[in-house]
Amino acid sequence: MKTLCSKLLCAVLTIIFMFPLPGYAESEFVSQVTADVAAEIVTAPSALLMEASSGQVLYELDADKKLPIASVTKSMTMLLIMEALDSGKIKLGDMVQTSEYAASMGGSQVFLEPGEEMSVEDMLKAIAVASGNDAAVAMAEFVAGGEPAFVEMMNKRALELGCKNTHFINCNGLDETPEHYSTARDVALISCELLKHPKILDYTTIWMDTLRGGEFGLSNTNKLIRFYKGANGIKTGSTSTAKYCLSASAKRDGMQLVAVVLAAPSSAERFASATKLLDYGFANYSVVNAAEKIGELDDLAVIGGKSDLVKPIADKNVNFIVKKGNQDKVEISCKFDEPLRAPLAKNQKIGSAVLSIDGKKVAACDILSSEEIKRMNISSMFWKMFQKWLCI
Repeated sequence: MKTLCSKLLCAVLTIIFMFPLPGYAESEFVSQVTADVAAEIVTAPSALLMEASSGQVLYELDADKKLPIASVTKSMTMLLIMEALDSGKIKLGDMVQTSEYAASMGGSQVFLEPGEEMSVEDMLKAIAVASGNDAAVAMAEFVAGGEPAFVEMMNKRALELGCKNTHFINCNGLDETPEHYSTARDVALISCELLKHPKILDYTTIWMDTLRGGEFGLSNTNKLIRFYKGANGIKTGSTSTAKYCLSASAKRDGMQLVAVVLAAPSSAERFASATKLLDYGFANYSVVNAAEKIGELDDLAVIGGKSDLVKPIADKNVNFIVKKGNQDKVEISCKFDEPLRAPLAKNQKIGSAVLSIDGKKVAACDILSSEEIKRMNISSMFWKMFQKWLCI
């Protein structure tokens, strides 16, 4: 009888997830499933599913609960490394010398020896693929001069990203202390920021590789990289206190999702939970670019400019999520800052657009000037008058 009830429950849940839930505005994605259903998606006390480009939450379960995150900490470490690379502070070919302190790290490691040198690129491989605690410390020292200074950078960056419930005391998550914690929501924010650096995917998507000229093998701790379609990151973590944690990312049909699972009871269950979260997102939602949906806009008149007209364009950086089947139901309402007066700078805001579905707002997008329009001076005014006279 118990087996029959379980099968019936699974069948009901499957039907629920096959169809979008009614009665919610498109922007109200948070907690759209009941606690009972949520418990069936993830076998962990805390989880969250976020679409990366918009930051919209598609699913959450106690996502603001402060928990230890073990080596998922390294998602922030990798973010700071990528930012240092992009700023030119460091280069992939730079050689990093291992300190005695870095070499002393336990847990997951690539067994760096004191004084051993390895390139930034290989250190990144060691961190992203093998979760090397020693490599993380070596890079922290290389970027900031020491791990304490690097940790200060980590905490500062977390605040800048809006991570309200995160505090780091080291760069690798190895030490299990109450002062080192984060949440599923904050980990998702950090992960989405990391994904803004496309180069990181060169490392987070590696399944197997080697270091030291082929002498030391690497195998990705994130098994989804091999077994889940579209998986491209990001970081696993596990300790006796944190249990099994994962920030998993995957991209399909132009939509990049991040699924965070914290404190799962087993490694298999964290991967199973992340898989269900990602499946749920890809099955039920699509990402829409506001500018593509708005399309081409008519020219607007400009007063006092060398040009009488300006072509308005929608901000290309605004994405939003809709339930599948609603992509063609988006309604657009544009409002312009008329009359427009010169001068206008390129990409200056000259209006706004509201995108709605069934009368409910799903996104807002700035309308920008496509070009610079300089103010008309006396000579250009007379020239324009002369041109008009010739056309009489």
